[in-house]
Amino acid sequence: MIELQQLTKRYGDKLAVDAISATIRPGVVTGFLGPNGAGKSTTMRMIIGLDRLTSGAALVNGRPYVEAPVPLAEIGALLDAKAVDGGRSARNHLLALGATVGIGPRRVDEVLASVGLTEVAHKSAGSFSLGMGQRLGIAAALLADPAVLILDEPVNGLDLDGIQWIRALLTELAQQGRTVLLSSHLMSEMQLVADHLLIIGQGRILADISMDDFIEHSTSGGVVVASPDAGALAPLLAADGVTLTSRQAGRFEVRGLTADTIGDIAAGHGLRLHELAPVAASLESAYLELTRDSVEYAAA
Repeated sequence: MIELQQLTKRYGDKLAVDAISATIRPGVVTGFLGPNGAGKSTTMRMIIGLDRLTSGAALVNGRPYVEAPVPLAEIGALLDAKAVDGGRSARNHLLALGATVGIGPRRVDEVLASVGLTEVAHKSAGSFSLGMGQRLGIAAALLADPAVLILDEPVNGLDLDGIQWIRALLTELAQQGRTVLLSSHLMSEMQLVADHLLIIGQGRILADISMDDFIEHSTSGGVVVASPDAGALAPLLAADGVTLTSRQAGRFEVRGLTADTIGDIAAGHGLRLHELAPVAASLESAYLELTRDSVEYAAA
């Protein structure tokens, strides 16, 4: 379990992480989301002792990570897959890590097999593709069989087979009772694998909620309307709290009215409808709605 207690990080005048508190529990995959510059990477680095916190506490299984007798066995982390000596083979890289905590060749070969790198185990890590490098980073995170895993963009560079594999792996690890904290910008993947969400913006927690509740409570779901009478129908739908977005001629999306209401209005005025389809809210739409005012670098 990971406990954040008023965790704060300041760089000079910039407050990167602003007194956040949260508990990342075992047995579920917790998705860690936020815009660029929100404080995600800083938070993860403070948890594993790579950044010194300004105040507060980050506890792993009840104590600071740096106080763990065998840190590598406490948390398995993938924050930067490129942080590896490119001149070493994949196997030698893992052997060197394992030597620090008494892990030998048998376990190294096990994790190489589990991530699909057995056939390239003796190739230099510097020759690896992005996806192979990600697999090696995940192997390193799993090496000491830790109870807590922190993975930053683990599907980056993976092909479809690799993405499906990482989904199954994360689900299995959580089912084993491990604590899994997963950061990613791929909303579709996060929606498939995460059970709980921790969303941060401008250094503050915006949401700490289950995936299902977050999407269910989102107001992002709209209704797609297609009608040859769109020009007459659109003004009839206009009201406070209602927005209409035109996608193409004769077709638009309505937010703020249900499909039943739109259908009744059209029928009441004798207007034709060729399509009336509710759009289910997604993690992506709910996330964008929540973080709209927390984006540090927004395109015009």
